[in-house]
Amino acid sequence: MTSASLSASQKTVRVDLGDRSYDILIGPGLIATAAAEIAGRLKGRRMAVITDENVAPLYLEPLMASLKAREIDAVSLILPAGEKTKSFEHLIPTVEAILGARIERNDAVIALGGGVIGDLTGFAAGIARRGSRFIQIPTSLLAQVDSSVGGKTGINSPHGKNLIGVFHQPDLVLADTDVLDTLSPREFKAGYAEVAKYGLIDKPDFFEWLEKNWQAVFAGGDARIEAIAVSCQAKADVVAADERENGRRALLNLGHTFGHALEAATQYDGARLVHGEGVSIGMVLAHQFSARMNLASPDDATRVEAHLKTVGLPTRMNDIPGGLPPAEKLMDAIAQDKKVKGGKLTFILTRGIGQSFVADDVPASEVLSFLKEKHPA
Repeated sequence: MTSASLSASQKTVRVDLGDRSYDILIGPGLIATAAAEIAGRLKGRRMAVITDENVAPLYLEPLMASLKAREIDAVSLILPAGEKTKSFEHLIPTVEAILGARIERNDAVIALGGGVIGDLTGFAAGIARRGSRFIQIPTSLLAQVDSSVGGKTGINSPHGKNLIGVFHQPDLVLADTDVLDTLSPREFKAGYAEVAKYGLIDKPDFFEWLEKNWQAVFAGGDARIEAIAVSCQAKADVVAADERENGRRALLNLGHTFGHALEAATQYDGARLVHGEGVSIGMVLAHQFSARMNLASPDDATRVEAHLKTVGLPTRMNDIPGGLPPAEKLMDAIAQDKKVKGGKLTFILTRGIGQSFVADDVPASEVLSFLKEKHPA
């Protein structure tokens, strides 16, 4: 399925952005050989590594040892884990750590962690010295197939998720598949939602493959590497065609308008709902809403829900513990979503499995009525 491979156990996907193009390397053991890959692409001898309290005990030491072996001087900053780290409170010390490391033009900032660390570090790298080189070493499935690729960086606001940030492309992405074995089942499932998303956007054959092979993806090995590579290639193709989300790239937000509203409604409490779970519920809602608008068959929504439920993901709002605010409050969060243009609601809807499209000017009254219908209250 993928366009390029190094061996049976390692694949490379190229993000084609002219002189800002970069590689995504996917396979086992990449953290241990990170410095060799970095040194082959960057001339700098100084790095700042940003990570979190969960990842640092597992992978910071081998990464620092790899850099030291290549005579690369590296400093590290360990931040709290969790979605709430994507805030101004933690952005400021991250920028100061980068400046304190005296990162220069050919040096780099390394994000070692999941999507939260990648988004925060990328934003900090994007604004420190008006733009520093940036390397992603994503340690969660969600980050490997989505947030580490494409240059979207940022932090959250009380007004909504990812509303503050910049586009800042990495120079290299190292997706070490060995690290996924240390994820909790919940974290892996959450990342799998983003894998399934690529099939639902415009790759119906991939979604069908996942329906048949999801257990092998969860087990690891070549099926997992293949699923990650297909996902990264899908995103790379979209990013190359529409880097700053002026058109087609918006399709990558399938399920995210509903999902982000649910995350905001739970105040980004990871104990109740993590991003991939919000996307899972959001993708089901997007297919159900498409059926309600007579755009797609209800059977498609049923099929999507059945697969996501089979792998162990939440698929309905009442799967979220602790209750939710009224439907009107969810609408407020949707209205703050960054995909709103000119005050009009924009959703990613579908005409069927793998037939997603951007729907402008979706009637707010229809959305509110739908949310009331699906609300657990």
